[in-house]
Amino acid sequence: MGYNIGVRLVEDFLANSGIKKCRSYSETVDIIAKVAFKMYLGITPSTIGGNDNGNGFSLILDKNPLVDFVEELPTGRSSLSYCNLLSGVLRGALEMIHLPADVTFVQDRLKGDDVTEIGITFLRKTDEKRSKKHK
Repeated sequence: MGYNIGVRLVEDFLANSGIKKCRSYSETVDIIAKVAFKMYLGITPSTIGGNDNGNGFSLILDKNPLVDFVEELPTGRSSLSYCNLLSGVLRGALEMIHLPADVTFVQDRLKGDDVTEIGITFLRKTDEKRSKKHK
């Protein structure tokens, strides 16, 4: 859900943000958190670098504007993840700029968690030598 929105939204983001090419996955995640989320949702999630490979990160949303539109999950539908729309948007946008990623919800306030956490794992390894060479 949301994938096609991300595919279209990335063009608007690139046209209106003035962002240049990112040199690392951590820089990409910072731009997503500090620029994209601020532009489209009016929030700035915090970022956490995740795994040992340097390709896994988490976005922590203390406030999730999508939660404002849901009072509680319907009976018998506790497995629904309304906010999964954000995962699809991120995945679609990242694929359009040739950064395939696995984007999943790790925690969700609607399911009783303290925060909303979106996990992003980039599916390609970075070429560290190339990144350092261009700095």
